Formats: sequence, structure tokens, C-alpha cells
Amino acid sequence: MLKLAADNKDFSRLLCYYGDDFTGSTDVLESLYLAGIRTALFLEPPSEALLKEERFSGLDAFGVAGIGRSLSPDEAEAELRPIFEKLKQAGAAIVHYKICSTFDSSPAVGNIGKAAELGRSVFGNHYIPLVVGVPYLGRYTLFGNHFARAGEKMHRLDRHPTMSRHPVTPMKEADLRRHLAEQSDLKISLMDIMALDGAWSEVQESLGRLVEKEQPDVVLFDVLDEERLETTGRLIWEAASGQDSLFVIGSSGIEYALSACWRAAGRLIEGQTDGLLQEHQQDQLQGQRIEQQKEQEKNASVAAVEQLLVVSGSCSPVTEAQIAHALQAGFVGIAVPASELINPQKEEQSRSGMLEEAREHLRKGKSILLYSASGGNDPAIAAFRGALAAHGYDAEDSSRLLGGILGSLARELIKEAGLKRIVIAGGDTSGYVTRELGIYALECVAALAPGAPLCRVASDDPALDGLELALKGGQVGETDFFSSVKQGGGTKHGF
Repeated sequence: MLKLAADNKDFSRLLCYYGDDFTGSTDVLESLYLAGIRTALFLEPPSEALLKEERFSGLDAFGVAGIGRSLSPDEAEAELRPIFEKLKQAGAAIVHYKICSTFDSSPAVGNIGKAAELGRSVFGNHYIPLVVGVPYLGRYTLFGNHFARAGEKMHRLDRHPTMSRHPVTPMKEADLRRHLAEQSDLKISLMDIMALDGAWSEVQESLGRLVEKEQPDVVLFDVLDEERLETTGRLIWEAASGQDSLFVIGSSGIEYALSACWRAAGRLIEGQTDGLLQEHQQDQLQGQRIEQQKEQEKNASVAAVEQLLVVSGSCSPVTEAQIAHALQAGFVGIAVPASELINPQKEEQSRSGMLEEAREHLRKGKSILLYSASGGNDPAIAAFRGALAAHGYDAEDSSRLLGGILGSLARELIKEAGLKRIVIAGGDTSGYVTRELGIYALECVAALAPGAPLCRVASDDPALDGLELALKGGQVGETDFFSSVKQGGGTKHGF
């Protein structure tokens, strides 16, 4: 049982979360794994009976991988409200609605403002902390404006080479307050970088004055460096000393902020969480904690596999470069004709032909890369959009349809070839791909690259139970990412 030092209120878990896409959900898994906090990610809200099973007993936190980023506001109402109600009963100090660190959203799709409104409706009227920056991933918020790294360069979000031209949620505004104001009438205030600087008592007073004066519904926190990220985590943890779970919104910056706070307070010892340590214990164990974390990272390595299946629904420049590198490294690339696979007259022949090609290469010991587009300029993108319209689908149906196609192909190949490790690329489609695989939970086993951990899956299907799965968003990973997942290795940090 964990206790908050502020008021000794008991909570059964530190945190639970809902991820608005699957790759982002594993990003949180990674951050908590690096902190030594045992966490599992479920595809549906877990029952108490499941959480008590030996496989998941002793979890400090858990998440639910969702698809909120691809939903309309009406669909979000139907999806999120019952899940929020379920998470409210989980006995967690903090309930986190996890969003992408590039703030992917719009009034029509992935509306974060709608999620905030639902959160206040379910969890009460306390202001919602909003943290989007993650220095570990190259994401920063400064005076409310958001910046993201692309390759070696930093870009303001509305000038980011990918996010400014995103096919579903293009970012035309870098000021996150303005962007969110287009999605909701909730009042948004900013705890800027200057207010986060200074002595702890001064920072507390700054936040108190801000809340008292502006009476905000949402407070956005600037993020520039690890030191002030820890300060933000301390402010959030202090706010979680109320009578009920604190609802927060943000990227994995939430977990990195809280982990830094817990570590500084002496709550993270020997890979376990403990809220009962006294001050005199914290100082003597500080050095021990640092050495144990280094040892954990040194030992967090995985073996190479002979064959890897990569399934990509991403068209970002980062994934484009990764696909090109993998093909040069000996992967066999097979274009997925998505426009034909939603055509009832062509579906069967197209699918069988593509699967037979993949089987032939797998029998020869090759690694396979199935991709819906080789990059942002691939004509297949326009062809798929045209096919959607021709067959009566909306543009918003693209992720669901493409994810279902890729997932069913991957499941068949995994079972037939007995594959042990796969990669799914593309944040918008990943949730649908993973659901199609027929798994119900994941736990992190290694942090191979920032934001794209390697996970082990739980499934009722023996052919899939224990499968190793890496999920990456379109902006994540070095050029050699696919090859590095095949080769295995240890925990990596930075870019």
C-alpha cells in the first residue's frame, strides 16, 4: 500500500493511464520501466480479477492502450467516459490521459479539449495539469509554444517538417493554448519557465497565485530542462494529495516529471516504489539508488533474432529513411496495396498474392518489411484516399481500415512462420494493428530507443503469447531502427 506524505491518504497504485494511441502508450511503459516502476499495458480496462492474477500481481501502475487520437468528439464521448469511470475506481493517486508529445489533435479528430472536458466531468473540477514537453524525446515547451526535434534540428511545431503537414492533424499553431482553445471553451493558463525557476517556496507561491487569480480549468507547464521538469513533477504530486485521483493530461513528460520527483524524494528503491521512507533514510540511500539504476540499464539487453517482421502504416520522413535503410540492410520490402484490399472485387486475389510472396521470403530466412507507403510522396497514399472515397468511406476511417489490414496480415505471418519479434510503425494505425493481433497486455523488457521500447505480449493464443513487440511513432527512432531491433542490444538514451 502506498501513502502520500502530504496527508497519508492511501492509494493502491501510483498511477494509471489511458493512451490515445498505441505507440504513445508504450512510450509511458518505457518511462516507468526506466524508473523501476512495474507497469503493464492492457488493450482493455483490466478487471480486478485479472490484476490479481500471478502474472500481474504487484503492479505499481497500469495503462490502457486506446485509439482516442483517431476519434471524433462524439466517438470520444462513447469511448472515454466509461474508461475514465473505470480508471477512477482503480485506486491510483494519478490518472493520466496520455497524448502525443507533438500534440496531435484537431477539433474534428483526436480532440484533446474534449478529453479534458470529460476528465473534469468524471474526476471533478480541480484544474488539469498539462505537460507536453519531454527533453528525453527532444520535445520542449517554452512560453506556451511547443518545439520538436526532427533529425538534428529543432523546429517550432507549426514549422515542423512532418507535423505541419500531417495528413490528419496538421499543426498550424505552435502556441498550445491557442491550439487547444480551438477544441474547447475550457480556460487555459500557463505556468511558464520563469515561474518554474527559483526556490521551491517561490514556485509554489507562483502556481498558487496563478490558480487563484485566473481560476483555470487547465494549467499548461513549460518544459525546457530536466531540473524544472522535476519541479513540475513535484507540483503535480503535491496536487495529488487530495481525496480523489488527480486527472492529468500530457505526454510521457508526465511520467518523467513524476519519476524525477519520486527519485529525488527517495521513493524509488531497488526497482520498487515506497512512499513511506523517512528523510534520514533518503540521504543514505541516494547513492545506492543511482548505482542500482545504472546496473538495471546495463543489464537491460535483449538477444538478436534471426528474422524480424516490420509492419508500417507511417508515411513520415523519419520512417521513410528507416524503410530505405532496412531495404539496403537486406530486409525484403513488400508494398501493401491498401487501395485494393478495401475493394471487395480485388481483395482476395491481392491479399493471397502478397501473403504468398511474404511466405516465400520467410522460408528463405529473410526479414520482411510490409509498408503501406514508402514515404510521404508515395502515390499509394493518394490511391488509398481515392479508394476510400470510391467505396463510401470517410477520411477518418483510414487508420481503422489500414490498421485492420496490416494487423490481419501480421497475425497470419507470425503464426505461420513462428516469428518471435515484430515492429509496428505508425502511431495512428498502431492501435488497430495490435488489436487485430489478438493480444491483451504488454510489459516492457528493454528500452532500445527513446520512445520505442521492446515489449513482451500476453495473449490467450499460445502462438502469440510471449511475442516481442516494438511499437514506434512516425517521428521516433534513428535511421537504423529496424535493423537495431533485429540485432537487439541494450538500453539507449538520447538521439
